[in-house]
Amino acid sequence: MRRLACGAFVWLAALGAASAHHGLANFDLNTDLAITGVVAEVAFLNPHSWLYLDVTGEDGRVTRWQCELRGASVLRRSGRTPEMFAPGTRITITGAPDRFQPNTCYLGTAVFPDETRIDRYGQIARPSPAPAERPRRLANGRPDLAGNWAGEQRVLTDPRGISGAFLPISVAETLEPGAVPDGAQAFPGTRGTAVSLAEDPIAAYWDRPSALPLTAAGAEAIEGFDGASPDNPRLRCETTNILFDWTFETDVNRIDQQDDRLTLLYGAMGLERTIHLDLDEHPADLAPSRAGHSIGRWEGDVLVVDTVGFEPGILSADGRVPHSGQMHVVERFSLDFEMGALRRTWVARDPLYFQGEFTGADTVYPSALPYQGGSCEDRSYKAPDSGPDGDAPPASRGGLPWTLGAAALAAAGGLAAAWLVRSRRFGSRADRAR
Repeated sequence: MRRLACGAFVWLAALGAASAHHGLANFDLNTDLAITGVVAEVAFLNPHSWLYLDVTGEDGRVTRWQCELRGASVLRRSGRTPEMFAPGTRITITGAPDRFQPNTCYLGTAVFPDETRIDRYGQIARPSPAPAERPRRLANGRPDLAGNWAGEQRVLTDPRGISGAFLPISVAETLEPGAVPDGAQAFPGTRGTAVSLAEDPIAAYWDRPSALPLTAAGAEAIEGFDGASPDNPRLRCETTNILFDWTFETDVNRIDQQDDRLTLLYGAMGLERTIHLDLDEHPADLAPSRAGHSIGRWEGDVLVVDTVGFEPGILSADGRVPHSGQMHVVERFSLDFEMGALRRTWVARDPLYFQGEFTGADTVYPSALPYQGGSCEDRSYKAPDSGPDGDAPPASRGGLPWTLGAAALAAAGGLAAAWLVRSRRFGSRADRAR
């Protein structure tokens, strides 16, 4: 059977290394924009946060602007709080304009009255490190997987988010701002890339075949699918699947462990899974769900999890890969005691839709920040409150791109720069958890 690996080069070639919900191609990063205004509201949200400014023009007219920030989960992990953007604060924003919606921008850098500067991907404060010494084993001798876990943050090498490659933070911080190392590629849609310069940047990014070979039934299932619209479950603030959501946007996840079960709480969209350790077979009368039904067994120190019972859905919206109710996933969780890391590998098979196997891996580290649950409000498709002139902006983006390759990076488990970091530790344990 043909095996389809989700390593760096396979997925980067197919999808591009990117992760932005509203869609970076929606913004013209080849054009500089600067506005100064007074904060009216800040909305710390997933998938993206928004800063609303009242900007006074030369004619004295006040216009409400909205500027997109990263999601609340990664903002908090970078040391940001809503209190930093208190209403009434005067801020200068530099970044890029939205291609389609007026008075909308991509926030690259925020400058405060005291001249403090905060870049989009800047790390202004590090959370306290997670405890260096975790219990290695439970009383029953099994590895202790319980606790809060998060993947290493991924950032553009340009802290402003205007140019460069999208890499694990421990790699990006060793490079010059905006650097694109040999073997990597610039984030599609960033300054000077083919996508950013295309006549139709949206089509330049999205018009591509499925990332995986599909059966005739699979091709039929994905025909007409628009991943840049609410066809994509994430645009409906719904769970995508158990593989993608574990490391999407490096949210903080939580594992609760008992002798007969593990409960996995996903920071993305609040997905909850139960892995039954006291069952040998799946029930015959399963009700299909996004999480499916999982049974686990220990092979030495490796937890092997077998999951079936999925409702049909999307494996990768960006890669135009559907899955049917016949999808069968086998995951292997192993604890790296030396690095304090929890690694997962997986194989997904779907004889109805796939030609071959979907494989991948990811790694999470102890998180200093607690699990906060998965709240989501996608304002990319909603009009904010009416501005001071009484006019509300357009209510919809008409199904414009929301995520650019996040599934690829999530599936690759942060291995997009594996060629760079294969022989390197990912910094200190505190760095990896940030």
